[in-house]
Amino acid sequence: METYGADDRALFESEGRELYEQIVITGGLSATDARIQEGGKLQAALALLLQMGLVHLTADASRWEAEDPSTVQSRVVTPLSSEAARLLDESSQWAHAFGALNHAWRRAPHTVATGPFTYLPRDAIDPYIAGLVSDCEEEVLTAQPQAIRDLRLMPTSVLRDTALLERGARIRTLYQHSARRNNVTRKYVAAVTERGGEVRTLDEFFNRMIVFDRRVAIIPSKETHNIALVVHEPSVVAYLVDVFERSWARGRPFTSREAPVMKDIATEQRSMTLRMLIEGHSDPVSAKRLGVSPRTYAGYVADLKEEFEAETRFQLGYTIGRQGLTGHDDDGDDAVDTPDG
Repeated sequence: METYGADDRALFESEGRELYEQIVITGGLSATDARIQEGGKLQAALALLLQMGLVHLTADASRWEAEDPSTVQSRVVTPLSSEAARLLDESSQWAHAFGALNHAWRRAPHTVATGPFTYLPRDAIDPYIAGLVSDCEEEVLTAQPQAIRDLRLMPTSVLRDTALLERGARIRTLYQHSARRNNVTRKYVAAVTERGGEVRTLDEFFNRMIVFDRRVAIIPSKETHNIALVVHEPSVVAYLVDVFERSWARGRPFTSREAPVMKDIATEQRSMTLRMLIEGHSDPVSAKRLGVSPRTYAGYVADLKEEFEAETRFQLGYTIGRQGLTGHDDDGDDAVDTPDG
């Protein structure tokens, strides 16, 4: 049975769907239309529609006409759903197969001899995490300062995490507020929250961290993000879990679109921008701390200039200092409403 991938879907969404709608509305498309001839801009889109069975050529080969999409949808979607189910089942089988090995590894004397810390080079990080995911029984805590930006990684993340959730484990993930504007991250969050995963966002910058069953933590090495540090020491892991829990308590639910929540998020991002200006960080550093692009950060600063009626950053800094603002919650709302002091 024919299956379709991400490239096919992208072509369908960008060109194929519009071409199909045009054929439906006009009652057909001339077979001599220059756009669908060899080298034409819609040649590939028509070929995809034909392959999917959404169009057919009339008996006299003069026009392309549309087919009922309801008869085609199941032929396209069902194989993908079946493949996803097969991969989930295969993932579960592999997790079971490796379970005994993981238990044997932890019981072996050399696991103690290596000490409470293990350094992983970049190529070993993902396989090591995959092993911990397959062996996880209760909970995964993740602090993820960067949104998921690579669409190719999203299906893998969804399959891995949904398989974990369906085994009965819990997943809690923290992003920065800026991740709410990332389409790939939103798709991932929708998939995992549908199965019971929990996701919140914070204004603050924080380092990446993953904790499995409150017994193993993975954090970046101080020297470079190309090396990960695996922490087995119970006291250190407990400390990291406590840091996570405190941040989690202050986080805002990712899926919430309620007006009070969105207002709080806007206020927190404004306060964070104020703190970056007051502390004198460069724009690239400030943008990274907020998890946004330098262009977006420049927009935040421009909004503050308008709010405080300042034409330059110097004037903005002077006004902020004059009002005694710190960029923290205890500044109060009155300072925001009276830019003239």
